Amino acid sequence: MKFFNKLANTFISTVKIVYGAFFIAFLILSCTSQKSFSQFKLNEIKLHESADNINSDTVPKKSNANTVFKMKKDPWKAVLYSALLPGAGQVYNKSYWKVPVIAGLGGYFVYEYIRNNNKYIEYKDLYQNSQNTGNASGDPQLLALREFYRDQRDNFIIYSVILYVVNLIDAYVDAQLYDFDVSEKIKISFLNKNNMVKLSYGF
Repeated sequence: MKFFNKLANTFISTVKIVYGAFFIAFLILSCTSQKSFSQFKLNEIKLHESADNINSDTVPKKSNANTVFKMKKDPWKAVLYSALLPGAGQVYNKSYWKVPVIAGLGGYFVYEYIRNNNKYIEYKDLYQNSQNTGNASGDPQLLALREFYRDQRDNFIIYSVILYVVNLIDAYVDAQLYDFDVSEKIKISFLNKNNMVKLSYGF
């Protein structure tokens, strides 16, 4: 029993560290993405305006004040969808691969909560039955098991809350970054004049 308790505590500690780091990373990303995204779109608009002015003199100059960029995905709508149903915001953002991850972790946390809660109730009843006039403090081993499963149950409640919050943050950030083109652009051209191969690589 001590071995399994130690193994369970090690697993819980590892999960806490991973989700804590995951949560902090998403907070930082969500705070910085809005500024970088706005600057990126402003530069993109300026480049398009410069190209239009060079290619045609008849086209009137555009004003940055009158240029409004419309995002393809509404971040707060994505958050609302994920708040109502975890994973729905990811579907809205077309990040379909994240849905089974969220559903799998959520299902596992709910399963572990129910299992540990049932164990807690079982050992709570056994401990109460062990208390009598001859032994008012009851069986200490049953008390330790009751406390262990109660802590495990409470831990999985915390994990579920963290997963829910991360699901909301991910939906918001993913919608903000939806218009970014992160695909790698690779072009290969053959220069027959010098018998050389030119490779260009960019983002």
